[in-house]
Amino acid sequence: MRILHTSDWHIGRSFHGHSTLDALRGVLEAMTQQVRDRGVDVVIVAGDVFDSAVPAAGCYTLLSETLRGLADTGAHVIVTSGNHDSSARLGFQSALLRDGIHVVTDPLSIGTPITITDEHGPVHFYGIPYLEPAMVRPLWAGADLRTQQQCVSHATGLIRSDLAVRGGRAVGVAHCFAGAVVPTPGVERDIQQGGLDIVPLSTFDGLDYVALGHIHGGQKLSDNVRYSGAPLHYSFGEGAKPRGSWLVEMDADGFAGAQWLDLPIPRRLVKLTASLEELLTSPDFAGFEDAWVSAQYTDASPQRDPMRRLQQRFAFCATVAHTPGVVREHDGLSYASRVRQAKGDDHDLVDGFLAHVRNGVGATRAESEIVREVIAEHAAAVPAGSAGVVEKAEASA
Repeated sequence: MRILHTSDWHIGRSFHGHSTLDALRGVLEAMTQQVRDRGVDVVIVAGDVFDSAVPAAGCYTLLSETLRGLADTGAHVIVTSGNHDSSARLGFQSALLRDGIHVVTDPLSIGTPITITDEHGPVHFYGIPYLEPAMVRPLWAGADLRTQQQCVSHATGLIRSDLAVRGGRAVGVAHCFAGAVVPTPGVERDIQQGGLDIVPLSTFDGLDYVALGHIHGGQKLSDNVRYSGAPLHYSFGEGAKPRGSWLVEMDADGFAGAQWLDLPIPRRLVKLTASLEELLTSPDFAGFEDAWVSAQYTDASPQRDPMRRLQQRFAFCATVAHTPGVVREHDGLSYASRVRQAKGDDHDLVDGFLAHVRNGVGATRAESEIVREVIAEHAAAVPAGSAGVVEKAEASA
């Protein structure tokens, strides 16, 4: 039996304000073609099908198109809910789905597998939907279910009890932090308030293969316990991680190996760091014009309208940050101290203010000319004997 393990589609997620539906549609079409070309028997989607508990209409359309396309290849499809999904919305139409498509969202179904047979006999697929302790505690009276670890351990206990009676090979599907996972900062939502609630790998003992979801990068925790990651990049923190899925082989004895299948990347992600002028003109950054760009400019002081200027070269510049290459050592002076040091010179006062808020960079020559003109106009308009700029600043300081 050949199994394609995927997860974390996050249909409906935006990328820095940009829709990802069209890009994800192309990637999922490529995945469907891999299923057809490789003769895959079962496709597993291990949670976080949607990005939101309340998906927009277009998200349902893309899911329906993809499930129909996968089923048309002749493969069975097994989908479980993740922490981003609403199990009710994901599972409401499961009874109406065509043969070969199975959506597992009910925790009470955990001990009942979806059984698919090959030439060696049955393979039992046990789906574990995302288990929120507060929500599932009433379902299993007497069980101590305060953490994700306890919930998943209880679920796998139910699975082992059922498998002991049925016999045969078994595949588990779960959505959680497991083993020595390496999460992507700011990407995977913490599923336990106050810290990661990690499920030990021993929790899945007795299963021939475990298809995990929740981590967005493909990871091999052991030969037969793996994360497939998301099929699309959803943050710059994921940019260096390949996108794809695991093609898992099952023989008469169980897990026989897994092969990574790359998926196309519609638009690559890059982080560029240099001065703003270099980012705008340097040939070193040629070739990134069609990439998603996260720009960090290293000028000593903030520059005018950097996003608009960068997008003139990099149309898909999504973020820009000012990260000075050299940060001045703090001299311990407050702004009030700088006002007192201006010694009656209004120009020095303004220059000191600019240096205070611009990483030590005072007025440029052009700015100094403007400041002097404004001060001169102010002095001409103020009656003799009135307080000047410095005196007013000292009073407010």
